[in-house]
Amino acid sequence: MNPPAGTSATGQGGLPANGSGGATTGTPRRPARRAELVPHREIARAWEQFHQDGAASAVIRPAVMASWQRSRLHLIAADRAAAPVVSEAELFRRRHQNNRLVTAARLAMEEARHLLSDAHSMLILSDPDGTILEAEGDARALDTGQEVKLQQGGLWCEAEIGTNAIGTALACGRPVQIHAAEHFCAPVQRWTCAAAPVRHPFDREIIGAVDISGSTDTFNPQNLAHAVALAHQIEAVLGRRMEMEHEQVLRHFLSKRSLWLTEEILAFGRSGALIYSTDRALKEAARRSDRLITDGRLAALKDVTPDAWAARIAQLLPGASVEIVREDGEEIGGVVVLHAARRPKPSPRDPQRELEPLSFDAIIGESAIIEEVKAKARRMAESGLPILLEGETGVGKEVFARAIHGVRAPVGPFVPLNCGGLPRDLIASELFGYEKGAFTGADAAGKQGKVEAADGGLLCLDEIGEMPLELQSYLLRVLEDGVVYRVGGHTGRRVDLRLVSMTNRDLTGEVAAGRFRKDLFYRIAALRLRIPPLRERGDDVLLLLDHIGRSAAARAGLPAPRFTEAARTALAAYAWPGNVRELRNVVEMLIAMGSADTPIDVADLPPEIATAAAAAPPATDLRTVEEAAIRAAVDACGGNLTRAARRLGIARSTLYMRLAALEAKGEG
Repeated sequence: MNPPAGTSATGQGGLPANGSGGATTGTPRRPARRAELVPHREIARAWEQFHQDGAASAVIRPAVMASWQRSRLHLIAADRAAAPVVSEAELFRRRHQNNRLVTAARLAMEEARHLLSDAHSMLILSDPDGTILEAEGDARALDTGQEVKLQQGGLWCEAEIGTNAIGTALACGRPVQIHAAEHFCAPVQRWTCAAAPVRHPFDREIIGAVDISGSTDTFNPQNLAHAVALAHQIEAVLGRRMEMEHEQVLRHFLSKRSLWLTEEILAFGRSGALIYSTDRALKEAARRSDRLITDGRLAALKDVTPDAWAARIAQLLPGASVEIVREDGEEIGGVVVLHAARRPKPSPRDPQRELEPLSFDAIIGESAIIEEVKAKARRMAESGLPILLEGETGVGKEVFARAIHGVRAPVGPFVPLNCGGLPRDLIASELFGYEKGAFTGADAAGKQGKVEAADGGLLCLDEIGEMPLELQSYLLRVLEDGVVYRVGGHTGRRVDLRLVSMTNRDLTGEVAAGRFRKDLFYRIAALRLRIPPLRERGDDVLLLLDHIGRSAAARAGLPAPRFTEAARTALAAYAWPGNVRELRNVVEMLIAMGSADTPIDVADLPPEIATAAAAAPPATDLRTVEEAAIRAAVDACGGNLTRAARRLGIARSTLYMRLAALEAKGEG
C-alpha cells in the first residue's frame, strides 16, 4: 500500500514528537524546531504497517496510536471514503437539542467566516456525538470538505470515520491535533485538523467540540491553541448565560417565598442543576425518592426535555408541585414545592370554588350561533394568544373566560379584575400591587397585585375599556416585558400569564376617540370573539330557563319551578336586553315569590315581559305563528336581518325569501 499524498518532509509534514498536539491549555506554544518534527514519510510508513499487521510504532504519538487501536476495534476500513451524514430531520433535531451550544458559539462562527475566508481553513462546531452542527470559513475549504462529508450533518465520531481531530478529542476528552497520515482513513489524510472539547461550565461534562480544519499544507501548530481558546470562549458564554438564568429562577422563587413559608423548596435550572435548597428539603426529597438528587443536581431531570420536567418530578415526588420558570417562552428552570402533609381542603362553600375552571361543554346552549362561538373559543384557547371577548352586558363573557382558562393543563389560577368596578385611584394598586409605605394607609407588608397573582394562570380583565388612559401604558409594558413593578417599588417581578380581556364597548371607536391606546388594543386583541346576546340564541332561552331554575331552586331547598306553556312562550319571545344575567334575576325572583304547588304563569312574570307577550298577535295557525315569529325577531333585532336570522335559527337567505313572501302577501 502506497503512503497517502501529503506534504514533504522538509517543512510542515509532521507534529512534535513529544505530543504537544495534545496540550490541554489555551496558552500558545512556540512552533517546534524543524529537527524536532517527525517526517511525514515515517508517519505514513507506520500507518501502512499498522494497517498490515496492527504493529505499533514509536514514531506515532501515544494519543494517536490509542485512537488507531480504537478505530480498528470499530472495524473502520482504511479506505472508507467519507463520514456518514444524518438526515435533514435528524440534523434539525440535533441542532434544536443543542440550541444553547449553537447560540453560544455564534460569535465565534461569525468571526471565523471572516478570519478564515482566505486561509483555506474552516471552523467546525459539533455536538457531543461528533455530528457537525455548524461550519464556517473559506469557501474552497467548505467545498472540498463535502468530498469527505466534513459538512453540516457529517458524523465524525471515531466509531464512524476512525481517528480524526473531532472524534478523537471527544473520545479522549482533551484537545488534539491530527495531521495528514495520522488520520485512520486514507481519503481523509488530505486534511489537518485541531479540535478541543467544549465542556459544560458547571459539571464539566463534554457537550460538543470545536475544530479548525484545512488542507495539509495549511498545518499550523498554533491552530490547536486557537481551538482551545475558542472552546473556552464558548464555555464562558454558556456560563454567563446560565448564571443569568439561575438568577432569574431565584428571583421567581423569592417573589413567591411568602406563599411557601410552611413548605420546603428546591429550585433548579436546566439539566436539573440545583440552585437553592434547604437541608430539610434535601432530606425530605431523599426520603421520598432516593433517585432524585445525585452530586448536587436533580439527576432525574438531567436527560429530560423541559416539557417533561413536571411529569418526571410528579412521578418521583407524589404530592409535590412544580412551577416552571420561563424566559422569552423558553423553560430555564423551576421550583419544586414539597407540600406539608397537612393541607386543609377547601370548604364546599369556599368562594374560590366559584372561580374553578369550566369546560366548554358546561356552557348551556344548543343554538347554531352558540355552538359556532364555542368552537371558535376552543381554537383560540389552544393558541395561547391574548383574547378580547366582546358582547353586551350579561351575555356570559366571564363564563367563556373561565372555559378558556380550563383548556390549559395544568390549570393555574384564574384571577379576575373588574376595571370599571374600582375607584380610579385604587386600580393601579389592585392590578400591580404595592410596596410597604407606598401611600398613606398602605399595608405595612405591601400587597401582591392581580398580575402577580395570575402568574402561571389567566388574568381576566373585565370592562377593560374603563381603564384610565394613564394606566394603559403600564399594563402594556407588563404585557410586553412580562415584568411587573409594584406601586412604589423598583424591583421587577417576572410573570408568565395568559390574558383574556372583556368589554361591552366598541374599543375600535374608543381608540379612534383617543380614549384607548391603539398599541394596547392590538396587544390585548390578538384574537377577538363576539359573544352573542340572548335574543339571537333562539330556544337557548328555554334551556337556560330550566337550568337556572333547577340550580336556584336547589340552593333554596325547593323543587324545580314549573312554567305554563304560555309563560314559556312569553319568556322565549322577550328580547332580554340584560341577557343571561337578567334571565337569572327573573327566575330567582319567580322562585322566591312563587308557590311550589302552582306553576308559574304569564301573570306572574314581570310587567315588561308580560306586556311584550300580550302585544304579540294571537296565533291561529302555523303560517300565522311563523309570520309573527319572523316579524318579532326582526323588530327585536332593530331591523338587522343577519341577527334576526341567527335568532330564528335559519339562514339569512331563507329569511330574505320569507320576508319577500310576506311583502308579496301584503301587496296582494
